[in-house]
Order: sequence, then C-alpha cells, then structure tokens
Amino acid sequence: MAPSLEAPETVEDVLANPLKQKPQLVAPEPEHCPGPDSEQAGVADSCAGCPNQKICASAPKGPDPDVPLITARLASVKHKILVLSGKGGVGKSTVTCQLARAFATNPDITVGVMDTDICGPSIPKMLGVESETIHISSAGWSPAWAMDNLAVMSIQFMLPNRDDAIIWRGPKKNGLIKQFLKDVEWGDLDFLLVDTPPGTSDEHLSVNTFLKESGIEGAVIVTTPQEVSLLDVRKEIDFCRKADIRVLGLIENMSLFVCPKCTHASEIFRATTGGGRALAQEMGIPFLGSVPLDPRIGMSCDYGESFFDSFPDSPACKALKSVVRTLADQIGLDPNEIMPADES
Repeated sequence: MAPSLEAPETVEDVLANPLKQKPQLVAPEPEHCPGPDSEQAGVADSCAGCPNQKICASAPKGPDPDVPLITARLASVKHKILVLSGKGGVGKSTVTCQLARAFATNPDITVGVMDTDICGPSIPKMLGVESETIHISSAGWSPAWAMDNLAVMSIQFMLPNRDDAIIWRGPKKNGLIKQFLKDVEWGDLDFLLVDTPPGTSDEHLSVNTFLKESGIEGAVIVTTPQEVSLLDVRKEIDFCRKADIRVLGLIENMSLFVCPKCTHASEIFRATTGGGRALAQEMGIPFLGSVPLDPRIGMSCDYGESFFDSFPDSPACKALKSVVRTLADQIGLDPNEIMPADES
C-alpha cells in the first residue's frame, strides 16, 4: 500500500471539530504560527508577511453559533435517541419505524422521527407519508404527521420526484441536518428518534455535535445475528464510546424467521459467533431483545401501514413491544406507563 501524503487527523481532533474543514494553506506554517484554527490566526504579529495570512484570517473560528438555537428549539423534546448501525441492510430504518409506531400506540406519547439518511430516505415510505411536502410558517418548518402523535421529517419531502438522487458532499448534508434540528417546529415530543445511515462519518458526527448541548439520551444499535454484521457493529459501539454517546442497548433484528402460518422458527442468518446477545455481553452493553424476521413487517412498511394494528398477535409484534419496555427501563421510565404489561 502506498503511504498517505496527508497527515492523519487524530480521533480527538475530528470529534472536537467534526464540522470544520481545515483551511487549504498555500505555504508551510512558519515557526511561530499560532495555528490556522487559533483565534489569533491571521491577526497575530507573527502572521505579518505570511502567504497564508488572508486564508487563516477568513477561516471560521470558535463554536457553531447555531448550536444554542438548536438547543432552544429542542428544549421541549424530552428524550432524543439515535438509531445506529455500522452495517447496512440490518433493517435499521425498519426498526426505527417500528419503535416509533410502538411508542405511538400509547395515545399519551408524542413521537418524532428524523430521517438523516440523506441519500436513501426510506422513512416516509414506511410511515405512509411519502407524498407529503414541507410547509413553512413563521414558527418554522412543519413536519409531516403519520398519526396524530407521530411526526416525521425527511429530505424526501423536498424532492420534486420521489426517484430523484441526492448527490451531495458532506457540507451540504451537515447543513440540512442542522436545518432539521434548528428550523423544524417539532413541538412537545416525548421521544425524538433519529434514523442514521450506516457508518461512523459525517451525518453521525453532525447529529452528535448539534445535539450534544441539548442532551442525547443515548443510542440504540441494530444488528443481525451473523458475524459479518457484528464486525461493523463493534465499530459503531466503539464510535459511541469515543464520541461519549451512551449505548442504551443492542437490538438483534431478523434473528429468526417465523412462519406466518405455522409459527415455526428457522435460523435464516445463523449466529455463528453467538449473535447479538453474545456481542452485548462481550461489549458490556444492554441487550434489548431479538426481533424475528416476519415478511409481514416488510409488507406493512411497503404500504405505510402500522404492523402493530394489522398483526398485534404476531411473534414479531410481541418481541418489538418487549424491546420497547426494555428500552424504556434503560432510559429510566416506567415500562408499564410506556407499554402496559398486559399488551406486551
């Protein structure tokens, strides 16, 4: 492998300044340079005559001025939960929708879902609001409402055609995520679930930075049983620890296939190394539960309907309700107030 020509950024620097782009200097930094990120950059005595002076003077400095505005906007949101997975295809967006639907089965709970998967927004389709558009008022952007107590915000609402590709670089993605947090009138929410794309990059760093001051309850990690999935999920857990995000627990999705007719369970994705439960024990994080693979969940998402209303007695529905109760307990809430025991 050829050596990199760029000095690698430290993890600490990336986490401390996730949204800042280093200025493109035209000459090496002189011996007494205060540094391009310094408040004195471009104005210090040692900057006189330096070819980089104008570049450093114009580079953004200090904390993001919009973070206090975001904090004020989200002051009425009680619990902010990230849904993460280092692996794509584990059903993370599906789990996000099912958790939102499960919380919303309680009429006393109001839930919001923010879709930060900018290039692959699937949440609106799954929640049956794909044809909605964003309405702007003096209070800000209004989210779409899938139910009386379930709000949704996604870039899908801003596209002229539903099949249009979003071909954006990092800064534009970060800017839209900031708008979703700063400009959307979420109102009083009990839970805001933030669905993220796979990986540990721009979107994750942006959400963490913008929400840190207002307080993130923690992250729910989604995996499937096989080792190929667990390999990437370990990296996501490591990201949470380095970014100081509490891991509320791990959900093993598609753990078994349950036949809708005979309810016989089969292992589609064999847990060759113990699956999600073993990984949770290995990493020292809570295990929220296993959700079986039920083709009717996919069908419900395709039609934008509630799986809980259509198939309340299915094993997957009961498993999801159990996950919600365990998650509520991890947050410090009474599970019986969120999901009554006789319904789980």
